[in-house]
Amino acid sequence: MYLFKQISEDVKPIHLDFKKNSKTKRLVLCALFACIAAVLQAAGGFLPVLGYFISPFATAPILFCSMLSLPLGVMAYFLTNLLLLILQPSELIVFPFTTGLLGLGTGVAFYFFKKRISIIVTGAAFLTVGIIILLNIFKFPLLGPTISSSFSLLTTSSIFLFSCIYSWIWIDIVLIIFKRLKKALTR
Repeated sequence: MYLFKQISEDVKPIHLDFKKNSKTKRLVLCALFACIAAVLQAAGGFLPVLGYFISPFATAPILFCSMLSLPLGVMAYFLTNLLLLILQPSELIVFPFTTGLLGLGTGVAFYFFKKRISIIVTGAAFLTVGIIILLNIFKFPLLGPTISSSFSLLTTSSIFLFSCIYSWIWIDIVLIIFKRLKKALTR
């Protein structure tokens, strides 16, 4: 079945090729991914309307880096936070708990799990926890003024359902890109 298929095997060849690179190349690639993520996330503040459609793509560089190397993914996540502190401090409350956490959580899931369903649920759990922290602890109106800042099981389950769908979309996008990279590398 589609959700129970093992998908981590699609990522392993590129992960092994990445490990063959020198430490310097890996660090430079990590820094490049962090810069791309910071620019994409900061687009929400620099381009008023269009930027809000661009900023969700900040998940991709963190996710790619985490899939290639978990320590470098964590490093790219924190480096992106530091870059956002300089570029667009207003995005610093959103990125660490939403788009960045989704990328990091899904990358961690690819590292530890093999089946699609467990990777989707792990990424969704990271995103849900981040959103709940923003809503209930920091009282940040991430979902607008209509969502109450007090804890609600209905709100939490709705956020988790949305997070599962969103994580599933990201996983399928990344797998398509990794399959194309694998074909390009084997030529």
